[in-house]
Amino acid sequence: MAHQFARLLFESGMKSQREDVLSAIVPLLKLLSLTMIGLVLSRFEMIPRATFKLLSKLVFALFLPCLIFTHLGESITLENFIQWWFIPVNVVVSTLIGCFLGYLVVLVCRPPPEFNRFTIIMTGFGNTGNLPLAIVSSVCHSSDNLFGPDCHRKGVAYVSFAQWVAVILVYTLVYHMMEPPMEYYEIVQEGTEIQEQETDDVSAPLLVEAEWPGIEDKETEHSKTPFIARVFASISSLSSLPDIDPRDGAITRGDTPMSVTCFAAPNKVARKIRVVAEQTPIQHILQPPTIASLLAILIGIVPHLKDLIFGDDVPLSFVTDSLQIVAGATIPAVMLILGGMLAEGPNESMLGLRTTIGIIVARLLVLPLVGIGVISLADKLNILVAGDQMYMFVLFLQYTTPSAILLGAIASLRGYGVREASSLLFWQHILALASLSLYLVIYFKLMSFI
Repeated sequence: MAHQFARLLFESGMKSQREDVLSAIVPLLKLLSLTMIGLVLSRFEMIPRATFKLLSKLVFALFLPCLIFTHLGESITLENFIQWWFIPVNVVVSTLIGCFLGYLVVLVCRPPPEFNRFTIIMTGFGNTGNLPLAIVSSVCHSSDNLFGPDCHRKGVAYVSFAQWVAVILVYTLVYHMMEPPMEYYEIVQEGTEIQEQETDDVSAPLLVEAEWPGIEDKETEHSKTPFIARVFASISSLSSLPDIDPRDGAITRGDTPMSVTCFAAPNKVARKIRVVAEQTPIQHILQPPTIASLLAILIGIVPHLKDLIFGDDVPLSFVTDSLQIVAGATIPAVMLILGGMLAEGPNESMLGLRTTIGIIVARLLVLPLVGIGVISLADKLNILVAGDQMYMFVLFLQYTTPSAILLGAIASLRGYGVREASSLLFWQHILALASLSLYLVIYFKLMSFI
């Protein structure tokens, strides 16, 4: 009798393990199938590259904002807005830990010196938007998912609630960290010119357009120069770099060396900070997805507005129904675009094999382990929303995704590490299938215990 009972327990445990593995891998296989369709369509030129670029613009300006607005606006309330505070904070924490791991990669792997900052950035800043949305949507697609009937709505709301923090970080910190290093400016500039000649019609357009359509129109006079280094260092040997007018702090150009008296002024630091701030593309933060997030939060936390727009029998329910229909195209479009990008293949990279492997290991394998510790500690401190497994799952995902595709666009805008970003993003997204499968199984197991 005892033997039969033990056998039943063993079989039950084996069945449970198989179900956990399948529940983690099947959603990723669905996303892989969509990505493969995009890859085949692009590889065999069944769809022109211009179509993928147009699809990127539709996702950026229409599909994604509709998805964010309908799900975040319906889910959020003033109470939730306060309860969810750890979601955006976790983005900052995961980024800081990732940057520290990137610094360790620099120390251990010793990349070419001009790519030290690049290594830190590519390790630290993960995809907190489109890929987590795709994973959540795929996990919630089946009716017997682990997170209940509100799986999709809550998952999209949690991911969307974190996006504005990531956008602010990208258009401030990342933008300036990705400027060409001063001491290697000529080398990096040469590499950028070669990149533009070789990949004008091959890989750069789709990589650049994937998450920031129209980026070529955002380039400024100083986008591809070591601007901060030039402003804060009393170096004027490169006449092509900006100088500071000692009268009003304006940026000027010329062959005359920068006046020493300009830096001797009492307010020299404030003047330099102001010049740098003026060149920070903070205006790009207010893009359609971010505007949709802010609008959804505003309407969601005001009960009278929410009662007009969100619900089954509200006056403007037809509007949200229409937006939900449009939003349904987001995930398929995102994965098709990713497939088109991967079809271009990896570019040549001067980063080095050892550094490339170091970044991939740190980003896809080590950072998720650290994330498990951080989320477990937060749970012990009662910081998380009690009993909400989807909340915890989204926090885990913020440590697990590959580097943000948007970093490739920023690299192109700044003229720094364009080839290296393209190559690294390609290999990370290829290998992320294995790492995501592994960690999704681990996360599903952990959430049943924590």
